[in-house]
Amino acid sequence: MITKMLPPFRRHAKAALLAAAAVLLAHGSQAATSDWAQNDGGRMRIIALPAKADGTVEGALQIEPGRGWITYWKEPGQAGIPPQISLDPGEGITLQKMEFPVPRLFDAGGLKDLGYDHAVTLPFTLKVDDPAAPLKIRASAFIGLCRNICIPFQADFEVDLTRNAGLPLEENMILDEARRKLPERPSDDFSVTHYALTAGREKLSLALRLPEGIEKPQIFVATPGGQVLFDQANPRMIDGHYVVDMPFGKRPPGTGGKDKHWDILVIAGNRAMETKLAFD
Repeated sequence: MITKMLPPFRRHAKAALLAAAAVLLAHGSQAATSDWAQNDGGRMRIIALPAKADGTVEGALQIEPGRGWITYWKEPGQAGIPPQISLDPGEGITLQKMEFPVPRLFDAGGLKDLGYDHAVTLPFTLKVDDPAAPLKIRASAFIGLCRNICIPFQADFEVDLTRNAGLPLEENMILDEARRKLPERPSDDFSVTHYALTAGREKLSLALRLPEGIEKPQIFVATPGGQVLFDQANPRMIDGHYVVDMPFGKRPPGTGGKDKHWDILVIAGNRAMETKLAFD
């Protein structure tokens, strides 16, 4: 049995986020955007802010599905294509991370997917080798857009951060709003307190500390192999913790390979918490 205990974490104060937004508005930081790329299922573009002194570039992939279309979370579930961004390795720019707002569960005839049926902005962080050099971001984005059929959508973008001319404040507000919609980090009243692979690695057993008044959350666990666990079995309350088993079904994943971290997203009422489960 593989088991791990997690300590409680403190929630980031909302006041800090609001203060950061106020500073952003006061200083009028300039943003740059690419042109929109469009296909039958919707459109997308890239937004970016100038590089900071440490070479960090904050930006986002903005996706607007057409009416009746959906796009996907970091792991789509039983079908679909996860959003991806790739950069030219010769440009001296690397993608550090891409973050995802809370998705919705779509269940069509037993086929479960996680995604968005509305405009969504995916914040990302880049790292620039030489922040003092003239900076152009050349990136390729690849997403899936689905309605009755799924359409792979790939587009190349260029964002020139050397020619900022005071674009409208809208772009800064889009980035700030996207960060507000991200799941919160674990906190004293909302966290994973225990997890283990049990029953011959046929299920994942969890214990959660939930916000007051929540009896049964939605839980989604994404494994490094691309499998998403949706189903909950034998839920019960033990010493104030929500304890549940999540079976793997026909394809139990291994914990080997380079990435031994699994993503877990818990939605409890109007709150959502995301963290990682680490297996040795």
